[in-house]
Amino acid sequence: MSHEHVSYLELLARGAATEAYDRPVLLARASGAGPEALAELEEAKQLALRVRAELEGRRRREAELSALFATAHDLAGLRDLDAVLRAIVQRARSLLGTEVAYLSLNDPAAGDTYMRVTEGSVSARFQQLRLGMGEGLGGLVAQTARPYVTDDYFDDARFQHTRTIDTAVRDEGLVAILGVPLSLGSQVIGVLFAADRRARVFEREQVALLGSFAAHAAVAIDTANLLAETRSALAELERANDIIREHSGVIERASEVHDRLSELVLHGGGVHDVADAVSEVLGGTVEFSDEGAGAARRAGGHAVREGDDWVAAVSAGGESLGALVLHGQPDLDPVDQRTLERAALVTSLLLLARRSAGEAEQRVRGELLDDLLDAPDRDRRLLKERAARLRTDSEAPHVVLAARVDRAGGTAGPDAGGRESADRQRLWSAATHLAATRHGLASARDGGTVLLLPLGPGESAAELARQTARSLGGTLREPVTVGASAPVRAPLDRPDQVAVAYQEARRCLDALLLLHRSGQGAAAEDLGFLGLLLADGRDIDGFVDRTIGQVVSYDRRRGTDLVRTLDAYFASGMSPARTKDELHVHVNTVAQRLERVGRLLGPDWQSPSRALEIQLALRLHALSDAVTGK
Repeated sequence: MSHEHVSYLELLARGAATEAYDRPVLLARASGAGPEALAELEEAKQLALRVRAELEGRRRREAELSALFATAHDLAGLRDLDAVLRAIVQRARSLLGTEVAYLSLNDPAAGDTYMRVTEGSVSARFQQLRLGMGEGLGGLVAQTARPYVTDDYFDDARFQHTRTIDTAVRDEGLVAILGVPLSLGSQVIGVLFAADRRARVFEREQVALLGSFAAHAAVAIDTANLLAETRSALAELERANDIIREHSGVIERASEVHDRLSELVLHGGGVHDVADAVSEVLGGTVEFSDEGAGAARRAGGHAVREGDDWVAAVSAGGESLGALVLHGQPDLDPVDQRTLERAALVTSLLLLARRSAGEAEQRVRGELLDDLLDAPDRDRRLLKERAARLRTDSEAPHVVLAARVDRAGGTAGPDAGGRESADRQRLWSAATHLAATRHGLASARDGGTVLLLPLGPGESAAELARQTARSLGGTLREPVTVGASAPVRAPLDRPDQVAVAYQEARRCLDALLLLHRSGQGAAAEDLGFLGLLLADGRDIDGFVDRTIGQVVSYDRRRGTDLVRTLDAYFASGMSPARTKDELHVHVNTVAQRLERVGRLLGPDWQSPSRALEIQLALRLHALSDAVTGK
C-alpha cells in the first residue's frame, strides 16, 4: 500500500475535514508525480471521500435514533414539562446543526401563538414575540398544520410579513427557518422551529427528524395537561368523589402502561411485547396488524372505534406501518384511548429501530462478502470478528452461489431497464433474507446476486443450489437460476478462494442458461463432462466415478471385463459383431455384457449425450490406470 493511500486512511481515522483530502494530491503533483500516479491518487481520494460520507451518514443516523430514544425515555419519566421541552429543543438544534431552535405554543384565548422555549437566541425582543394566526412562517404552520421551510425568510413571499415579526426576526439575525406543527390528533397546539443566521437548505430527512421531536413535545405537553387536570380533580374530591375514583383508575392504568412501555424500549422489547403490556393494563386483547389502519390513519393519530374494537394507527413520517387493535373494550375511557395512541407511537419507534437495524445488518453482510471477493488480502482476524458479529460460522465449509432472475419472455420493450432493475432489487432483498436465516452472506453483483452459505450436515453443493433456486424463485414468483461452486473449507481462513469459487459459480450459472435450464440450481457435478470443464478443481476422479464407477466396481468385485467390453464396443462404432471380433468372444457374450452394463448405468446409457460422457470417462480411467500402473 502506497504512502498516499495510508494518508487517506489516516485522514479517515481522525475524521479530517473534506478539504484535507486534497493535500495528498497536491503534494504528489508538487513532487512531480506522473499522470498515471495522479489519476490513481485522485481515484483513491474519491473513494476515501465516499467512505467518509458513508461514515458521517451512519454517525448522523445513530445520533438521531439515540436522541429519539432518549427523548422517549424523558417523556416516559416526565416530571418537569419545561425540562423536557428544553431537552427537545436542545437536541433538535444539535442534530440539525442550526444556530437557533425554539418552540411556540398556541394561546386559544388570545387567538395567537407565543414563544415558549428558545435555544441559541440572543434577542429579548425575539424571545417575547407573539404571532397572530397566519402571520409569518410560524403563524402559517400553526394555521395550516403543515411544515414550512424557507432558505431566505425575508425574500419569501409565501408568508404574511408584519413589522413586529420582521423586526424581531431581523433583530435575531435569522435567515433560514424550518417550522413543523405540534399536533394532538387534528389539533395544532404549537410549532417547533430550527433556524440559521445564514441561507441554507433543509433536507427532507431533517424535516422528518424535527417532526419526530415535535410529536414527542406534543405528547409531553398533553401528558402535563392531563396531570394538571388530575390534580384539579383531586382538589375537588369532596364535590366529585365518584368522578375522582374513576379517573384515578384510568390514571393508574396510564401510569402503569407508561412505565412498562418505557422499560420495554430501554430493554429492547418488541412490538408484540408492547401489545401484551397494553392488553394486560387495559383489560382487553391488543393485537398488532401490519395491514392499513384505514379510518384510524385518517383520524390524524387518534384512536377510533370500528365496531366493538378500537384502532390506533402506527405510522411515521406519513408512512403507514400498521395499527394496534384493541378487542373486548367497546366503551373505552378517553384517557385509555390516549394510552392506546401512545402505545401506537412507541410501536412506531420500535418498528423504525428494527428496520434501521435490519437494513444496517444487510449492508454489513453485503460489505463483508464484497471484501472477501474484492479484497482477499484483508486482515483475516478482522474478517472473522466481523463474521462472528453476524453469527456466521467461519469454520464450516461454505458454497458460493451465483443467482439471477430469468423473467419469462425476456425483458424487451421500453420498460426493460426498469423491470431488470426492479428484479435485481427484489432478488437482492430475498437473498439477504435467506442469508440472514441461514447465517450466511449476500451481496448484489454482476446483474444478479452472490451468496456465501454454509453447508448443512450431509448436504452437497448441488442440493444447496437447488434449495436456493426453489426458495428464491418461490419468494419472487419468477424463475431464479442458481449456479454453485464446489465447497470452500473455512472461507475466512482462505479468503482468496472465495473469489475463485464465485467465478466457478458464475460459469455454472451461464452453463445452466445455455442448456435452457432456467429456474434450476446446479453445481458442476450435475453437468457431467461440461461440469468437469467448468469446475475450477477439475475433479477427474469424481467425474469418472459418477459416470462409470458402478461398472468399474463390478469388474473389481466379480473379475469381469465390462470396462474392456465398453472400450471395444465404442471403438467398433457400437457394433456388437465387430466388438466380438475385437474381444475374440461369442456375440452372445457381448450382448450379455452390454445388458449387464445397461442395468448398472441405466437404460439411456447409449443416448448420444450419455455415450459421449461414458467414452470420456473411459479415456480418463485408462489414463489414470496408466499413470498409477494398475
